[in-house]
Amino acid sequence: MMTDARVRIGGEFRTEPYVALEFNSEGGRIFDRVTGENVNKRLAIILDDTVYSAPVVRERISGGRASITGGFSMDEAKDLAIVLRAGALPAPVTVIQNITIGPTLGEDSIRSGIQATALAGILVIIFMVFYYRSCGIVADIALFLNLIYLLGAFSALKATMTLPGIAGIALTMGMGVDSNVLIFERIREELRLGKTVRAAVDAGFEKAWVAIFDSHITTLITTSILFIFGTGPIKGFAVTLSIGVIINLFTAVFGSKAIFDWIIKRYKPRTLSI
Repeated sequence: MMTDARVRIGGEFRTEPYVALEFNSEGGRIFDRVTGENVNKRLAIILDDTVYSAPVVRERISGGRASITGGFSMDEAKDLAIVLRAGALPAPVTVIQNITIGPTLGEDSIRSGIQATALAGILVIIFMVFYYRSCGIVADIALFLNLIYLLGAFSALKATMTLPGIAGIALTMGMGVDSNVLIFERIREELRLGKTVRAAVDAGFEKAWVAIFDSHITTLITTSILFIFGTGPIKGFAVTLSIGVIINLFTAVFGSKAIFDWIIKRYKPRTLSI
């Protein structure tokens, strides 16, 4: 005779969950009589010979509506509402097996993702040093700054590390190195033209800036679309990549340029190991 049982929020401070009940007309009349005859007594809620709750009847309850309170947590209130709705079914409900699913698989996946990202980062660092020599070290420093700022942003936002987030970090690393590759190749071209180290570095950054800026803007447009139309994991990936792209635009260009300016000002090299 119960038509509904739902969790509601109320109580003295308007934050306490409780279970609201509704009966059909016949059930309302019976509940009115039973509660009137048993004020200050317990009315047990039993399903398949198991007592799930035994609230005290405080007063006669008329109108086919009632509420069960008692300092429930949200989970406890939800469980009690499920039991009440299950008891209203025409067929009996029997628990055959309880299975607890833990987060172990998720932890293993995240651990594997972190290991893969770390391995990719190490290989990228080695490649940059091998191919661009001393200038590769500058790119690696900029990449390290990128990761530090990115993790700092995650910490400030209290973000949780997930597999899509790890994928976004890995892709951000690739974009950071790609920006430096564009810059270094421009610097190489300027050095081949016979320019001084200072002139080659300034021209390399200046000419590579437009291409780097365009690539980052198009990536931000793509991540915006993913965030607007995507679901949970896709949105997490889009947010991570967006933050990484914005930070990379600073570290890969302005950070690297600051390092080059410091080296040139302090050591005044006549040649550049690139």
